[in-house]
This record gives sequence, structure tokens and C-alpha cells, in this order.
Amino acid sequence: MSWTRAMDEKFEMLLAMMKEVKAGQEEMKAGLEKKMEAGQERMEQVQEEMKDLIRAGKEEMRTHVESQEEGSRITLMDA
Repeated sequence: MSWTRAMDEKFEMLLAMMKEVKAGQEEMKAGLEKKMEAGQERMEQVQEEMKDLIRAGKEEMRTHVESQEEGSRITLMDA
């Protein structure tokens, strides 16, 4: 086998390996993007859940304060 033929074969092997690496990188990138999108969606979902909890807590506090105010009015009227 001639020296140039051996170099050509090595170069072809190198190109094939580079293609495999590139394909693997693209696959990893796609997987990472998918995971990031899923993480973003989950974060948005948790934010909405937190907003709902805050709204519910505010409503509960408002109801409690109103009932306390009503109790105070009744006590004052009875006095």
C-alpha cells in the first residue's frame, strides 16, 4: 500500500469519526434543549401554583380580618 493511499484512508477514518462526533453533539444539544424546555414549563407551572397559593392566602386573611371587624362591631353595639 502506498503512503498516499494510507494517508487517504486515515483521513477518511478521521472524517467519519468527526461526522460521528458532530452527530453525537447534535443529539446531545437536542436532548439538552428538550430538558431545558421541560424545566422552563415546570418552573412556569410552579410559579402559577405559588400565585394561586398567595391569592388563596390573601383571601383567607381578608375573610379573617372582615370577621374580626364584624365581631368588633357587634361587641361595640352591645356595649
